Amino acid sequence: RLMAAAVEQNHDDKGIIWPASIAPFQIHICPLRLEESIVAETAEKIYNDLTNAGYEVLYDDRSESAGIKFNDADLLGIPVRLTVSPRSLQKGMVELKLRQDKDVTMVAVDELMGKIKELLS
Repeated sequence: RLMAAAVEQNHDDKGIIWPASIAPFQIHICPLRLEESIVAETAEKIYNDLTNAGYEVLYDDRSESAGIKFNDADLLGIPVRLTVSPRSLQKGMVELKLRQDKDVTMVAVDELMGKIKELLS
């Protein structure tokens, strides 16, 4: 009943918006173009760093398009989505999006752990 009540209170037209305290995962990593080694290596490192820090992370390693991955991420409602793409990695950044927000924030890869800690504490 608790889950149903949480979903009823926390959703929009795209899907669920899980509160971080009861979310099945806290972070959703969406790597784009996994066939590129820089993307695969960076996404894997971020995944390992986050899981070693005690976060529950969903790693979307499917070879789907960005639109499908983002739509599925919104539908699942995991509080934080990290997008690792060749374009953002050229700048040393990853995209961070909170499920309840519409805006995407660019975060430097080396500052990511601090930002996640700040958001999920």
